[in-house]
This record gives sequence, C-alpha cells and structure tokens, in this order.
Amino acid sequence: MRIFLAGASGVLGQRLLPILLADGHVVAAMTRTAAKAQGLRVCGAEAVVCDVFDADALTSAVTGFAPDLVMHQLTDLPDDPRRIAEASPQNSRIRREGTANLLAAARAAKAARFLAQSVAWTLPGDGCAAVRDLEQMVLSAPGVVIRYGQFYGPGTYHAVRPDAPAIEVTEAARRTARLLDARPGIITVAEGA
Repeated sequence: MRIFLAGASGVLGQRLLPILLADGHVVAAMTRTAAKAQGLRVCGAEAVVCDVFDADALTSAVTGFAPDLVMHQLTDLPDDPRRIAEASPQNSRIRREGTANLLAAARAAKAARFLAQSVAWTLPGDGCAAVRDLEQMVLSAPGVVIRYGQFYGPGTYHAVRPDAPAIEVTEAARRTARLLDARPGIITVAEGA
C-alpha cells in the first residue's frame, strides 16, 4: 500500500514508520522541519517537508505521491508537559485546520482511505470541541478515527503507565499498523480495549 504519513517524526509516527516499511508499504513521511527529513530517509521513507497549514503545498505533496491511504498522526504538543495548557490553541488548530487540509489533499489525490489520531479521554475547554470537530470531519469523509489512550514509555509524557485509558507507545504503533484496512468509524487503541 502507498501511505502518506503526516506526523512521521512525532512520538507515535517515529515508531509506526519502521513497522509500515517492514510490512512492505511505500511511505511518504511528512515532517515540518528539514532537520528531521534525513532521519526519515534513512529509515527508507520518502521524506516530505511540508506544513499542514500550507494547503496548496500539502495538496501538491499528497497528490504527487498518489497514496492509497492518508494517515493523520499530527499534533502540536510541547516537549515539557507543564506547557500543555498554553500549547492547547496550536494543537486545536492542527485538529481543525490541519485535519481539514489533510482531508482536502486526500480527496484531491483520490486516496481510498483516511485514518486520523484522536484521544480516548475528555480534554478540557476548547480542546474537547476541537477533538469533536476532528472526529466529525473524519467520520464524514468517511474515514477512521483512532482514539488513543495516553501514551507511556520512552519519549512520552509518562515513563510509567498513567491512569486509564493508556497504551504503551510502541504497542500503539503496532496496533495502528493493523488498522490500515479498518472500516470507517471509531476505534479505541488502549489497554483493555
């Protein structure tokens, strides 16, 4: 399968990319920064440096790759978990505008499938509304919404398992790789789900 993976250098994306490649998929791995592109190439992916908010460049990148599936694993979260609240507006923008741009690019490329990251717990304030907006857009496509539990493990906000819903981040990547043919709808990826 040809997969356009937006968010390939993120916490989940960097674990998911090698699994997809090992399974024989051809992957265009999107990142915002040129500095991260070389690492994606080394893995064996076609690196794409693009900002999800540049709709024209994004559509050009996605249509140029001609994917069977577009996967949205983008977030805009700070490295320091104490700054999550102040970063919430940027992450909500990714969920709304970024999702809309990726869906439009996927339609322009005639991609048959669309999968998008969401969360399996309730966020405060506008974050909750942004999650609802993302999910409604994806389900209307129709696409697959993957509601992840809180990630834990190396490189995440939690070194040990947090309160449920939770999922070890590498296990989340493995379970995501098995969802490429999932029917449109909502799937929860968390321990016990």
